[in-house]
Amino acid sequence: MHSKFDHARRFRAGSHAAAWVACCLLFCLLQNGAVRADDQAQADAPEQEFLSELPLVLTPSRILQRLNEAPAAVTVIDRELIRASGYRDLGRLLRLVPGMQIGQERGNSQWVSYHGMGNDFPSWMQVLVDGRSVYSPGSFGGVDWPGLPVTLDEIERIEVVRGTNSVSYGANAFLGVVNIITRHSADTTDNKLSAGAGSADIRDANLELAGTAEQGSARLNAAVKHDDGFTGLHDGQTFKIASLRADTRIGDHDELMLRLAANSGTRELGYPDSIFGNNAERGSDSLNATLHVQWRHAPNPDEEWLLHYYRNQDRTSEEWTAFAPPAFYVPLDRNRSSVRDNLELQHRQTLSPTLRSLWGLELRADEIDSPFLYYGAAHQAAHLARLFGQLDWGFRPDWNLNASMLAEKFSGDAPHLSPRLFANWQVGPQDTLRAGFARAWLQPSLFERYGDVRAYYSGILLVQPFLPNPDLRAPRMDSLELGYLGQFQTWNTRLDVRLFNERVTDYITRVSHPEYLVPALAGTLPSARYENLAAPITLRGVEYQIDSRPRAGTRLLFSHSLIGRYSSDEAATRLTAPYTASLSWIQEWSGQWASTLTLLRMGPLAGGSGFVPLYQYTSRPYTTLDARLARTFRVGDVPLEVALTATNLGGRHQEIADRSEQSLHGTDPVNQTSPMAWLTFTLQPR
Repeated sequence: MHSKFDHARRFRAGSHAAAWVACCLLFCLLQNGAVRADDQAQADAPEQEFLSELPLVLTPSRILQRLNEAPAAVTVIDRELIRASGYRDLGRLLRLVPGMQIGQERGNSQWVSYHGMGNDFPSWMQVLVDGRSVYSPGSFGGVDWPGLPVTLDEIERIEVVRGTNSVSYGANAFLGVVNIITRHSADTTDNKLSAGAGSADIRDANLELAGTAEQGSARLNAAVKHDDGFTGLHDGQTFKIASLRADTRIGDHDELMLRLAANSGTRELGYPDSIFGNNAERGSDSLNATLHVQWRHAPNPDEEWLLHYYRNQDRTSEEWTAFAPPAFYVPLDRNRSSVRDNLELQHRQTLSPTLRSLWGLELRADEIDSPFLYYGAAHQAAHLARLFGQLDWGFRPDWNLNASMLAEKFSGDAPHLSPRLFANWQVGPQDTLRAGFARAWLQPSLFERYGDVRAYYSGILLVQPFLPNPDLRAPRMDSLELGYLGQFQTWNTRLDVRLFNERVTDYITRVSHPEYLVPALAGTLPSARYENLAAPITLRGVEYQIDSRPRAGTRLLFSHSLIGRYSSDEAATRLTAPYTASLSWIQEWSGQWASTLTLLRMGPLAGGSGFVPLYQYTSRPYTTLDARLARTFRVGDVPLEVALTATNLGGRHQEIADRSEQSLHGTDPVNQTSPMAWLTFTLQPR
């Protein structure tokens, strides 16, 4: 246990870090002014172009605005960076974002969170594909990252809001938003084919076909991804993805978008020596499909109506047999199917040259069927209604104010209000300060409230690892933020800094109940349930990202976060790593060569709770290296790119532990990553 002295020492360390960053911000402001005064005449055209162009972002307020006007810290992962990384999955890409804490318990699973804190199925960060939430009750309220029906090739950019954005997207945006934006089908003019193979029996293939007509355009993306996972683990995977997007104009003021997508996959799970086979080696089959329709009506340049409807369906088959002495063979399963229907109406309007408004409403219905996960009540349902509004006011040429409010009502709960107030001050042409307050609520998932898992043998209750708790309260977070966005001619650099204080009350955690002795094997596998933590948790710290282009063809990206974790519950503080960092060097060489090197650093992290929540375990810090080398050739008039990509070159390490399995092996990591390398060939004929 930490003493009061330890807490005071950590508080001082966090305070010193904040003071240091504040001094750096002031220095940056002063230096930037000096650089503009002394070196403006020497700035070349590429530098001026980079410094004058800030990305336009949509996610923070649902209103398209320049990055320095947004009421949030935002990291944009563009197509250039996606291609340069060579990565095969979204989770790996998000490691480049400051504050993101990501780990793999095995090769076919991604534990993705912002500032940690997530349980076994993190749900604190809203994940969208073209405005459609991909959270699912069939994924225990979280995101099945490998099972998402979207390919990397169709992504235009990913906007990551770092910090709460519940006021725009509801309860799951408790600590941020990942908005995956696919390309308009009319922007795809070339067909594309790629294939890859490598270690761990990696076998990948991707196809993109596009076409345009007078009435509109369409694009088809298809992909197959296969590998055997990490060495020594039962974690192979095969996923097949198909996605069709069609866009058509209906008259001068209306446009219709249709997206159909599906992901069908198999993956290996479990360990050979789990307790009584509660997590035995087995296979899992899944299907995730979506229908998304969007109607856009723009009667004039200053007004827009958006109507969204989407339907998500997923189905998972996962069965195995547990063994309990002396001779109990117990069939287990996590078979489940779920469906979500969602309807949203949104209206944007420019009221004056300095004032823009947005309002909208959303209705949602979730259903899940799983006899084993919800004993005695296999069918579960929940409904949601939310109303949101925003005002964006440039009340002075150098000031921008965002005032927002969301009202949200879940089945059986009292309504919750999420307010936000942010101000952006453009101190100079290249410097912006941002400050604000936001409140957010996190709705408990259906499984956290009603999950009831029991294993019987001949009418005898052997174990009941999950107990229901319908009285769970929604966690609340109050967030204070100070940010700085600056651009410098030195190395053609953009700096984004965020200082934050995030206070969470009623955090949901799994609590063991060994006193519940009804099951026959309660002494070995005690029961547990999700409960609200009595003590508040405060996360306080700084994160920043540096994006430099010192010369043509060279790009340097550096992300770093330092987080102080404060709570009287020591176990809760270990759910967040105290630091993360990434450094990427992207280089376009002469002679059609290109390379990328990425160094990743993660601090100690205890993610999730595992099947048996009694055991406490924290994965050790690690550093790892990813690399890519590519060469472009010409095959007639067709460009052919050959790329060699490798990940986890820093040696084997553990990222997220399965605590139940780890409890059998002490401190020796049982699920370490292993290096993977693959060669990819890409043809892009017109």
